[in-house]
Amino acid sequence: MTDAAHRWGAFHTRFGTFAASVDEQGRLVRFHFHADKHRPRGMQDDAAVAHVRKQVEEYCDGKRRAFDLDIHIEEGSAFERGVWDAMTRIPYGETVSYGVIAKELGGGPETARAVGAGCNGNPIPLIIPCHRVVGADGALVGFGGGLPLKRALLDFESVVVGRPRDLFASA
Repeated sequence: MTDAAHRWGAFHTRFGTFAASVDEQGRLVRFHFHADKHRPRGMQDDAAVAHVRKQVEEYCDGKRRAFDLDIHIEEGSAFERGVWDAMTRIPYGETVSYGVIAKELGGGPETARAVGAGCNGNPIPLIIPCHRVVGADGALVGFGGGLPLKRALLDFESVVVGRPRDLFASA
């Protein structure tokens, strides 16, 4: 399916304007930060993404820690898909390093850079929580939504879970 066949809608949240794109079956295929600056491709149809908007709003209100959305990833190599799958297992309010994901995928420290590239290619950020992946020293690095948004999301999740942000709680 091409982007032209997707339907999308934008919505305002406490973290900025986000947008979601769905396919003809209503499956989430893309998620966009800063949608006020970058318009998604396809036909605008706010009703088509209402189910995504509802869950994202619940997340932003601190009422949802896991998303229950049917997603359909239309791209990515086997390695990238492995990275994206690994990110879905990072618990809410916790972080892991690129190296931890590299090790989980059977690679060594040199694979961490490839994990970073895989995170960067994530077509469904927030839902596939690439904001929970940090540098080996705990540094907030490499986030397509910008480091201020990454920090805001991580700080928000730590408040919701009721403890200070522990960069390696699940490492």
